[in-house]
Amino acid sequence: MFPRRGRSAAGAILLAGAALAGCARTEGLTINLYISPEDHLQTVVDRCTAQAAGRYRIVYNKLPRGADGQREQMARRLAARDDSMDVLGLDVTWVPEFAEAGWVDPWTGAAEAQATQGVLPGPLATARWNGRLYGATKNTNVQLLWYDDRITATPPKTFDEMIRAAEQLKAAGKPYQVLFTGAQYEGLVVFYNTLVASAGGHILSDDGKSVVLDDGAVRALQLLKTLTTAGVTDPSLTNSKEDDVRQAFQRGGGAFELNWPYVYASYAQEKPQDLAHLKWARYPSVEPGRPSRVTIGGFNLAISTYSRHKPEAFEAALCLRNAANQKYQALVDGIPPSIAAVYDDTRPLDPAKPADAGTNPTMADQYPMKADIRAALADAAVRPLTPAYQNLSTVISNVLSPPSEIDPAATAQQLREALTDALDSRGIIP
Repeated sequence: MFPRRGRSAAGAILLAGAALAGCARTEGLTINLYISPEDHLQTVVDRCTAQAAGRYRIVYNKLPRGADGQREQMARRLAARDDSMDVLGLDVTWVPEFAEAGWVDPWTGAAEAQATQGVLPGPLATARWNGRLYGATKNTNVQLLWYDDRITATPPKTFDEMIRAAEQLKAAGKPYQVLFTGAQYEGLVVFYNTLVASAGGHILSDDGKSVVLDDGAVRALQLLKTLTTAGVTDPSLTNSKEDDVRQAFQRGGGAFELNWPYVYASYAQEKPQDLAHLKWARYPSVEPGRPSRVTIGGFNLAISTYSRHKPEAFEAALCLRNAANQKYQALVDGIPPSIAAVYDDTRPLDPAKPADAGTNPTMADQYPMKADIRAALADAAVRPLTPAYQNLSTVISNVLSPPSEIDPAATAQQLREALTDALDSRGIIP
């Protein structure tokens, strides 16, 4: 038994010890970020750790490069209630699935206000599910039409015009191929979804609960069939993914390339002598007079339901995708920003130094196509929003491959039946 003074001293020591232990836990706190590999994301992570001023540090855990591997690793760990995961980099198609499974928390209050401020409408739509925000948009993406002005002086405005131009170039013995992602994977689904939306069609109902596959979706099947049987696509189409398409165009193997904006930075690095001839335009229309609606890509940052450090995780996520860091990654990694103001930022990468396109670029240097990107994003198409998206994607890519064997009416009916089954399935494809 302590005397009165001793008890007071002992109590003070115990309280001080508890306080020190609490400080130690805070100072040693780790926020684990799980996202796909990005060349310069570690610099952003280090910046945000420094900004936390010792309250926590962010650890960048790189997921596999392939989207399927990323999703599989996170889904399995979350299904096991892994509490070591804090900030999750979700492909735009995964938000409904992860939200519906109860794996990620909604953004609310001040955090939601900050996460949505100034975000372009298209990217923001990918972060919502059932009226709630489940992700902070990190970056976005949208495809353009790329061409060489030495081969094509004026870009085609419609797919029909593009097919006719390719046929004329072929007859003249010039590069003529229309290059796009035709392999049996997500890239083919993205291409088809763009055609459907551009034709004014729908694959699913707006609430994602039933299969529609209307006239616009059938028109898209017909166009995909026409394009791939006109003799103007690459013989290796059914093996072509994004980088195969990029490389084929850079080798001079095609007249038209439908691909993401990263191809500009690659071209600048690998064929700088010809960069002045690389041109771009908005994606061709399916119907004359109806602007194309191009499928959106990108990543959203979500907070794991099982995180033990949610306040810090929300704070870290907001830092990782703030305007300054989105601009940095846009300039060094070629990742299009989701925040509108970044496109209008005229300052160089390092504002303290003179602008230089080679060493200290501005958005105008790295994104001369930014006006076209923003125009496409203003009316972009979102892939079907449903927790069963992975099932749907697998079904669509399987049914549409190879595209040259599509029978529009029969394929549409096959899709309706298979997609209905996919919507009714439970659980996640491993």
